[in-house]
Amino acid sequence: MRKLMSIVLWLTLCGTALATGQSKEAKRLESAAFVVDEIMQSPEQGIPRELLDRAVCVGVIPSEIRFAFGFGGSYGRGALVCRKGGNGPWGAPSMFTSFGANFGFQIGGKATDIVFIVMNTGGVRKLLQSGVKLGVDASAAAGPVGRTAEGATDLQLHAEILSYSRSRGLFAGVSLAGTVLRTDYGANFQLYRHVYEPKEILIDGLAPPPAAAKQLDDILAQYSSRGGQPFPKT
Repeated sequence: MRKLMSIVLWLTLCGTALATGQSKEAKRLESAAFVVDEIMQSPEQGIPRELLDRAVCVGVIPSEIRFAFGFGGSYGRGALVCRKGGNGPWGAPSMFTSFGANFGFQIGGKATDIVFIVMNTGGVRKLLQSGVKLGVDASAAAGPVGRTAEGATDLQLHAEILSYSRSRGLFAGVSLAGTVLRTDYGANFQLYRHVYEPKEILIDGLAPPPAAAKQLDDILAQYSSRGGQPFPKT
């Protein structure tokens, strides 16, 4: 009887842990949807629609933690969503972590929302690498802000990734050069209950979109239902 009770308790604890993990990732996706919606509700201060329509993927890091204590840095957990096939409806998310560091002498910290858009299929494939470093492995630039992209520079128009930040209600283009992105395999497993590689989720479309991702997909479709470019067949 004692052995049976131990097994029941172990199964209960495992179930609780899994449920907690699911809700944590669902919360991350919910927060990502909220960030995108808040940003795009103000066209004069948001991502230009024409650029969002050209984007193949969108990455969101809700409340990335920026800190400084002898050196500056940032850490966050986000979600990357791509159009199915590169130019179809928005698909299943792949979760990731971000880390960046820069040296300085400030002491303090704040939370910042980060959004980046991937402008071509080459940029997507580079993000699939393990530990991709923005600005080194994939070209990145601070994105232009406003209703149109008329004021965008050549650097911005030719970058593979355009990035933005929002802190205390202020939204602006920001460079993520030096930031390292890594696949969050643990979070992906919690979402799908299966071990998928990012390519299988984002390009091959093998992972069925979880219910938790519907809100984010719907928000992205609201502001850009069509666009991107087809993934080349391999």
